Amino acid sequence: MISRGYRGTDAKPSLLGFGCMRLPRLQEDKQDIDYDMGQKLIDYAYANGVNYFDTAYMYHDGLSEAFIGHALSKYPRESYFLADKMPLWQVTQESQVEEIFQNQFKRCGVDYFDFYLCHGLDRNIVEKFKKFHVIEYLKQKKAEGKIRRLGFSFHDSPEVLAEILKLNDWDFAQIQLNYIDWQAQDAKGQYDLLAKNGIPVVVMEPVRGGALAKLCPQAADVLKAADPQASLASWAVRFAASQPGVMTVLSGMSSDEQVVDNVSTFVNFQPLSQEELKTLQSAGDIYKKYLTIPCTGCRYCMDCPSGVDIPAVFKIYNEFSVSGREGEFLKAYQALEEKQQASSCVACGRCAQHCPQHISIPEKMKEIREKVEKILSE
Repeated sequence: MISRGYRGTDAKPSLLGFGCMRLPRLQEDKQDIDYDMGQKLIDYAYANGVNYFDTAYMYHDGLSEAFIGHALSKYPRESYFLADKMPLWQVTQESQVEEIFQNQFKRCGVDYFDFYLCHGLDRNIVEKFKKFHVIEYLKQKKAEGKIRRLGFSFHDSPEVLAEILKLNDWDFAQIQLNYIDWQAQDAKGQYDLLAKNGIPVVVMEPVRGGALAKLCPQAADVLKAADPQASLASWAVRFAASQPGVMTVLSGMSSDEQVVDNVSTFVNFQPLSQEELKTLQSAGDIYKKYLTIPCTGCRYCMDCPSGVDIPAVFKIYNEFSVSGREGEFLKAYQALEEKQQASSCVACGRCAQHCPQHISIPEKMKEIREKVEKILSE
């Protein structure tokens, strides 16, 4: 497994990282983790050189940290890098910062974090970051050896990123980077700014929540014609890993197939050639013609007070946007409980406040509801 190292030190985090936000589940409609299958995936990744594992306080409704702590407990602590995050949007008073941090140690069963992040910094969260003196607290924990490297994850513009870089001498940063968001969310501008400042980059959402592994047929055909043996996902992760300033590309893996494919891609990693980049751009241009909602299924919007299953509704609608099959769309949509459907949305806007993709969720729910009503009336 290739490693680009970390700032000239002996630390060798793997170029492929295991993201623990989309672990295998016991039931499709619940976040409970399938420990047996999850352990199998972690073991395979570890055996093939993956040593960077990324979790967070709220992943799988708070169950991810305990799982990855359990899964990695069989291995020497110094043989892997564990990353966790401070969920600032859940903090309402300063004392909670200490409570959450200590709880993360208990959940993970470790006494230090190799990489620790201020989770989801943007123009709004950064004010809470300052108000509750989070950076001072975390820098103290770093001085105590509880945190080895301190960074942040980010969802906003390069202009806001420039301001955040002034707040601390950051050890690394995590951004959403893929071949669609390179332009769509100016990931290029964010990456260039971090590279200019010599800050190692960890990539999240390289496959855009799995969407780039399920392209519309026209876009998929372009990539398959160029390389019939390569998976659609491998094109996406190779794009992210081809940026030289990237230290680690996180992939949320939930199946044998995904782990084997990713490991194969990174063990034999080759950056995209100029010809391959042109091919990928062509496929991306085709994909963008389809009006999909840029939801990655992160679930930061959940739980909805009205019971709407926002990620599920968006997933079903996006699949319809690509396929155009109304019958399949209605069947999947109506399989949701009535309260989980778009028609239950009361447009309170609470969800949109937490969406890292800045989706106008109530507006999209209205569009989907109207689309369903239109199909049913025809």
